[in-house]
Amino acid sequence: MPCCEGAPDPAVRAALADLRGLHPPPETGAVRLDVLAAIGIGLVLAALVLLAHAKWRRQKISVRRAALNELAAARGLDPAARLLAQARLLARLARTLGIEGEDRAAALDRLFATDFFTAGPGRALTRDLYAPASPDPDAIDAGLARCFARIRA
Repeated sequence: MPCCEGAPDPAVRAALADLRGLHPPPETGAVRLDVLAAIGIGLVLAALVLLAHAKWRRQKISVRRAALNELAAARGLDPAARLLAQARLLARLARTLGIEGEDRAAALDRLFATDFFTAGPGRALTRDLYAPASPDPDAIDAGLARCFARIRA
């Protein structure tokens, strides 16, 4: 054998004679199960993420829808009961959105990017609920409807 002629030791010569050239693995034409398993796992994980996102989004949309529906239902009440219903709705919504504490009006204004609750008619729901002057319930309804329509997160 030409590869073994220069080897001084017969054991080395025999070991070199057993070697053969490099060959690529044979093509079987079969589908690789490990690749299919990785693709399947990736698709399942992507589907789970999409389902979780859809559920989260549906939940947030339903909070907005429920708030707007309850606000519309309060429109038929007399002014004092209407103001009380609006205040209770706002308090529940604030708790749902994670707004608690002393300065709820400022937190709501930051959340809705407005000054409705600290300087506008919404002040009657947060700071002046028991004030002797009665606020305009239609102005409060309009402001609350605008704010509730912005609920996304």
